[in-house]
Amino acid sequence: MKYKNELSIAFKVSIPIMMGYIVLGFAFGLLLVSFDYSWYLAPIMSFFIYTGALQFVAINFFNIKAGYVDIAIASWFINIRQAFYGLSLIKRFNKTGKLKPYLIFALTDETYALLTSIKDDENLNKKWYYFFLLFFSQFYWLLGSTLGAIFGSNIKFNTQGLEFSLTALFVVLCIEQYKSLKNIFPFFIGFLSSIFALIFIPSDKMLLVSIIFALILLFIFEKKIENE
Repeated sequence: MKYKNELSIAFKVSIPIMMGYIVLGFAFGLLLVSFDYSWYLAPIMSFFIYTGALQFVAINFFNIKAGYVDIAIASWFINIRQAFYGLSLIKRFNKTGKLKPYLIFALTDETYALLTSIKDDENLNKKWYYFFLLFFSQFYWLLGSTLGAIFGSNIKFNTQGLEFSLTALFVVLCIEQYKSLKNIFPFFIGFLSSIFALIFIPSDKMLLVSIIFALILLFIFEKKIENE
């Protein structure tokens, strides 16, 4: 196989995401069918939407029969942070050719955290290495959500608290980022921005405002962060 080395290394690097995505996807599938939706909606959503936070929120959209405009606005606010991820990876994805649209689509919080915390092997074909890494990640999520939906369709039990699984993964990724950076200041800024938005901003705009506020503070204290 031409890109066997890229495939092998991408799989090894993606194992932490596999451990989280299969479990999280399983939880999403269980939660979806617990509201009496068909199991096949789980793989369809995981293939075309593929954004954990929005997929969990989408279940509530379905339940309250939200309008298309409301869903579009809420989705934009939830996923606007992805724009900042993409901007920081422009140089990495610059020479990926026809694979670039998929790399942009498949970029998630977890894959971004992984891409920004690992060192690239200069001997690898970066284009295919990135593709395999992001493809594996989506496959794990799709597999987990499908298995969870099928399991939940056949075995009924209490799913209360499953929605917290996504938050748990974010906490683990935050810890891994700190271990990599060894600098508490950016995390303090993120914490401060979140608390500010939680107290003073309406819940439907809290995420966007906290991201913007955090970015402003990061630019203000850029030199301090780099020196540390």
